Amino acid sequence: QVQLLESGGGLVRPGASLRLSCDASGTGLSTYAMGWFRQAPGKERDFVAAITNSGGTTYYVNSVKGRFTISRDNDKNTLYLQMNSLKPEDTAVYYCAARYGSNYYYLKESEYTYWGQGTQVTVSS
Repeated sequence: QVQLLESGGGLVRPGASLRLSCDASGTGLSTYAMGWFRQAPGKERDFVAAITNSGGTTYYVNSVKGRFTISRDNDKNTLYLQMNSLKPEDTAVYYCAARYGSNYYYLKESEYTYWGQGTQVTVSS
């Protein structure tokens, strides 16, 4: 069983940066692919970024490419999402997710087994 806990959200102005963290407990993450999703008010939860278990390969939704960076530290059992040049449309609850799997990343919500409780990111002037 994997427990995930996100942190780092907050209220920022457009153009600012935030770094989200997702701390895992219950097992080591070295054999788990991970991802970030977000859910804006009144909308479905959408894929943001994914990373393979080793961290060697990443994938992003087009709207965040060049602004967001997903990374992980398996020694610390932590997943990160560095978000730069934030826009009001990035406002959402951000969730981290994990699933067992090596050398592949996953893009669909249904492909993930474990989820955190979410952290709110609000971008507003």
